[in-house]
Amino acid sequence: MSGPSRIPGNAEPTLRFRFDGVEYRARAGDTLAAALLANGVGRVARSFKYHRPRGVMAAGVEEPNALVTVGEGGRTEPNTRATDLYVYDGLIAVSQNRWPNLGFDLGAINGLAAPFLAAGFYYKTFFGPPSRWMLYEKFIRRAAGMGKAPTEADPDTYEHRAAFCDVLVVGGGMAGIAAARDAHAAGERVWLVEQHDRLCGVAEGVRVLTRTTASGLWDHGFATLVERLVEPGQTPAPGQPAQRLWHVRAKRIVLATGAIERPLTFAGNDRPGVMLSQAVRRYIDRFRVLPGKRVVIATNNDDAYATADAVAAAGGEVVAILDSRASGRATRFPVFTDAVPLSTKGRTHHLASVEARIGGTARRFEADLLAVSGGFTPVVHLHSQAGGKLDWREDLQAFVPGASAQAVSSVGAAAGDIPAVTATAADLPDPKHSFIDFQNDVTAADIDLAWAEGYRSVEHLKRYTTLGMATDQGKTSNMAALARLASVAGVTIPQAGLTTFRPPFTPLTLGTLAGGDAGGHAAPARRLALYDRHQRLNPLWQPLGLWHRPRAYPIGDETLHAAALREARAVRTAAGIVDVSTLAKFAVTGPDAAAFLEIVCATGVAKLAVGRGRYTFMLREDGMVMDDGTVWRIAETRYLLTSSTGGADRMEAHLSYAHRILAPHLKVSVVAQQEHFAGIALAGPLSRDILAALTGIDPPAHMGVAQAAIAGVAVLILAASYSGERAFEIYAEGHLAGPVWDALEAATRAAGGYPYGLEALEFLRIEKGHIVVGAEADGRTTPHDLSLERMLRKAGGYIGASGLTRPALAAEDRAQLIGLTSDTPIPEGAMLIAADGAPVDGHVTSAAARVTGSGAIALGLLAGGRARSGAVLLASSPTRGKSARVTVTVPIFYDLEGARYRD
Repeated sequence: MSGPSRIPGNAEPTLRFRFDGVEYRARAGDTLAAALLANGVGRVARSFKYHRPRGVMAAGVEEPNALVTVGEGGRTEPNTRATDLYVYDGLIAVSQNRWPNLGFDLGAINGLAAPFLAAGFYYKTFFGPPSRWMLYEKFIRRAAGMGKAPTEADPDTYEHRAAFCDVLVVGGGMAGIAAARDAHAAGERVWLVEQHDRLCGVAEGVRVLTRTTASGLWDHGFATLVERLVEPGQTPAPGQPAQRLWHVRAKRIVLATGAIERPLTFAGNDRPGVMLSQAVRRYIDRFRVLPGKRVVIATNNDDAYATADAVAAAGGEVVAILDSRASGRATRFPVFTDAVPLSTKGRTHHLASVEARIGGTARRFEADLLAVSGGFTPVVHLHSQAGGKLDWREDLQAFVPGASAQAVSSVGAAAGDIPAVTATAADLPDPKHSFIDFQNDVTAADIDLAWAEGYRSVEHLKRYTTLGMATDQGKTSNMAALARLASVAGVTIPQAGLTTFRPPFTPLTLGTLAGGDAGGHAAPARRLALYDRHQRLNPLWQPLGLWHRPRAYPIGDETLHAAALREARAVRTAAGIVDVSTLAKFAVTGPDAAAFLEIVCATGVAKLAVGRGRYTFMLREDGMVMDDGTVWRIAETRYLLTSSTGGADRMEAHLSYAHRILAPHLKVSVVAQQEHFAGIALAGPLSRDILAALTGIDPPAHMGVAQAAIAGVAVLILAASYSGERAFEIYAEGHLAGPVWDALEAATRAAGGYPYGLEALEFLRIEKGHIVVGAEADGRTTPHDLSLERMLRKAGGYIGASGLTRPALAAEDRAQLIGLTSDTPIPEGAMLIAADGAPVDGHVTSAAARVTGSGAIALGLLAGGRARSGAVLLASSPTRGKSARVTVTVPIFYDLEGARYRD
């Protein structure tokens, strides 16, 4: 191509776009690659490692060279294939991987350093002293990557949708259209998806999605489809998403994904002006662009002859057809058999000449375009992702779909209906400049070097050379690489092996993967059954696990601390209610329920009487405390096990593991009921009287169980205390719990109390010295560390019992639970040291103000802590610039005898 190459006689270009700051015009329906070629722009990119000038090679998603950055601000999208981007008015694209500009790129000096940047150079930088790596690292990190990620937030939205159909047809070519029509005629509900913007025909009665790529094919007929509703960098219509990820499940899937043409390997095959033969034809037929005026065609099959006809029809000159076979097709163009390209010379945007070997002699042709065809590779990615086998076809020199593991079939070119080729093993005089993986600058010499250095497995070869690991996933390079590997190994291509096809078929944006789960929706938020009751009190909300729970209920202009202290003191002096619905709850039933719980719980359970409960904790198999809670015997063979909110999912998995793996012989059922029941804790010295008045029964004693009704709603009452006061947990079915809360709130306020939130709950439990999972039980502490060893069941038999037999886990110099007091606030998370600069002996796990009295208190883990009562330490948090002088004490600051929560 030696200038603008739009074929005359068609519509005028009306769309304006800019590339590297220069404004051009395009026709509606042009891809960016077509528009650049039409405007005489042949050099559009620089290669990854050597910064070699690159042009357009293909016309579809397999394009390895023409990568650009599109859009501005938060809509910037790097590494976009110019061949898969339709021009819209105002499109802005820039070339990448160059500085200061595409024409003069200082990075091209890497080409001079090519002898030092051969395959595996990155790994070889690890050899030698570590200090060398510190030198290499900053250069490697700066040079790594192609485009640059945007620094501004993406302003667009993305969405996910799910759908079902009888037949999913992937590919809108002739074979796909025929398959869709047949399926529709058979009365089946059909979806047809096509990655380009139009089909090759009409499919009546079929749901059609264009600009949609089947990115992955999974088990049981499940496919993920990415639908582009706007082009990269384009602003979507108000209220509309930019892209949509479909989750489609189909009874059967038909793959009409076509085939990808393979390039040929020779020196300078990456130069602008070297294109795939069918791509040249596509630019002529579809976009009315002639990429070159003097054209040489190099092929090993008959298909490329059609390109010669197309070039001539468009006004171009076919200089020569180089056919590597012994005989070619009859044609009006000059054909040279036993002929292959050896090298190219070029100018800024196009070729200057092609040197070829014809028989035993070399000959040079003046040409500005070289169209190459090395045969075709069926697109078997989705077939393989679905578990299908691949068969080798010698006549095609390619793998084709074999036996399918699911209801997946391939048709057309994807099934191997493609032109046969003649395998040739031409010598490569200059393998160092003969590229195989164009995007990662992997040459034939790199593959030879990897083999010479002992990399025999194709998977090792891939990782050592980075072959096929770029954004194009080796679509144009894999077969050429396998052929080269097989050649140096002296084996056939099937014996050389094949790498794994993994999703996605083409790159996805992170926005598409996230869908609506972004910003405040990044994690699912669960609302409490009593959400409306809390919201009317205008609380401060706090995320906890997947839940949002009230942290405090400020009155007027109260601060969080003031509100929490008021609420906590009300619990100490009168009463308070708190929502505990999020506690994990498991119904354990069956004749072997007790035996099962004795496996899970480290405390005794079997002797628990009906209507009674007990504090318990659960261990991991290594003996570390995993979670804690309570266990209640509701009936002879029915128990209720509670555990922490944040560990609910983990505990459910743990119980399933214990049942299915450790004790499958036990007759027991475990059902998670966290969201089925709402829970309200009523605590305080007046709580018993309040509950008696509301239920009309004598409330159960501490750790007792009762059934009653409040406001006409059946409730389960568990007499358990987390605050250190007489307290009851009251459970009702979630959808019925509103009136129960109303009645308890009214009675509590009448008694001088308040609803209280997590902050007050934290104050109360720290003052009472109760541990919490995540802070004190942080995954590294044993029952001995937390002073729980006297509760362990002496008979053993529970998960973690064996781990605890290791003497080191009961060593007295381990970090042990201690209490801390101070006259000044104690920074939570602070390290505990004897003095500034001294070794760290432990840390503060939880801190609070005293609810009763003045000063600050805290819980902590301190090496040999129980023997250091009375010691004065420094709680220091250098990152926050806070510290406090603290005194070590027992970890209970209120009602040491435990008299207040008993009758």
